[in-house]
Amino acid sequence: MNKLFGFLAGAMSGALVGAVLALLLTPASGEQLRIEAANRWQQALDEARKAMEETQREMEAQFERMKIG
Repeated sequence: MNKLFGFLAGAMSGALVGAVLALLLTPASGEQLRIEAANRWQQALDEARKAMEETQREMEAQFERMKIG
């Protein structure tokens, strides 16, 4: 358990350092980064909504098939 905790702490630290370095060394301006991040977030939300709607349709169809017999 101690080794696992050490590994997770190291992985989290490395991810944090990598994220900070990526933000500091990127050639884009802060405004461009915010716009790009907002666009990516919106795209992820749209994809999640589509997946949710598709799953809902599949579940409803499966429910109808179960009601019929």
